[in-house]
Amino acid sequence: MKTNDKGEFVRWESGFRHWVTPDGSPGPSGDGGFAAEPGRYHLYVSYACPWAHRTLIVRALKGLSDAISVSVVHPLMPPESWVFGDYPGATPDHIHGFDALHQLYAQAAPGFDGVVTVPVLYDKQRRTIVNNESAEIIRMLNAAFDAWGRAELDLYPAELRDEIDAINVLVYDTVNNGVYRTGFATTQAAYEAAFDQLFATLDQLEAQLATQRYLVGDRITEADWRLFTTLLRFDPVYHGHFKCNLRRLVDYPNLWAYTRELYQVPGVAETVNMDHIKRHYYGSHTAINPNGIVPKGPELDLWAAPGRERIGESP
Repeated sequence: MKTNDKGEFVRWESGFRHWVTPDGSPGPSGDGGFAAEPGRYHLYVSYACPWAHRTLIVRALKGLSDAISVSVVHPLMPPESWVFGDYPGATPDHIHGFDALHQLYAQAAPGFDGVVTVPVLYDKQRRTIVNNESAEIIRMLNAAFDAWGRAELDLYPAELRDEIDAINVLVYDTVNNGVYRTGFATTQAAYEAAFDQLFATLDQLEAQLATQRYLVGDRITEADWRLFTTLLRFDPVYHGHFKCNLRRLVDYPNLWAYTRELYQVPGVAETVNMDHIKRHYYGSHTAINPNGIVPKGPELDLWAAPGRERIGESP
């Protein structure tokens, strides 16, 4: 965890920014040569991590489970970052048999001294990391592998991109990263500033979702999935563990119903592992929770009927 001289949490920059494209041509950043092929690429993820969770959701929705394989790290993260180990739902490193994810980073970039994060999109053919920025990985999964997945599903349609990009900026700054800026602040002023921005945006989104079904109009886009992974963790983790306790998610009728609706999209529930989520946060952040006690609650009925079918319809 890194903070600045004001006690504000500072998120690290992703170090690998190449793109998989349908023909292997260069993407918006990095080098070319990464052509989409079934069986060539592998995802390293944590069920606990909201950023990695995005990639699992898009992989499932796009029907890419057979085209892109996955390894899942242990939910507890020691100081040196993610490791592989024996735990229900975790897997070995299926590609190299490594014990820790930092070994993969060192294999891809000898001498690597940056932050070891998930998700990682790995090229088995070139034996290197393609990308470790979740926002970019989900766009690759959305567009590059359509020959082997659900080409009819587009989570980043051209006509909505400006709106999607705009809402993504707000949600990332104040909600996705906002819960971390709140929870990892080391001064009262930094905590309160992040806290106020977080709940101001949640209030805004609550009002917005009273009149429209999704963040950008009447269809689910990547913007919804980027928000969903944070909302899913809000009451079990961020409300108490990160002191985001002005309101719970269940106190927002529209946001809570919206979260349930997204959870119930076919394929999504299978990407959720609440045990990993709670075990990771409460067990890994010893500076916040030194005894590592994992709370038993709250009880959340994510299968309750959302009742949002007519939101946004004309009277």
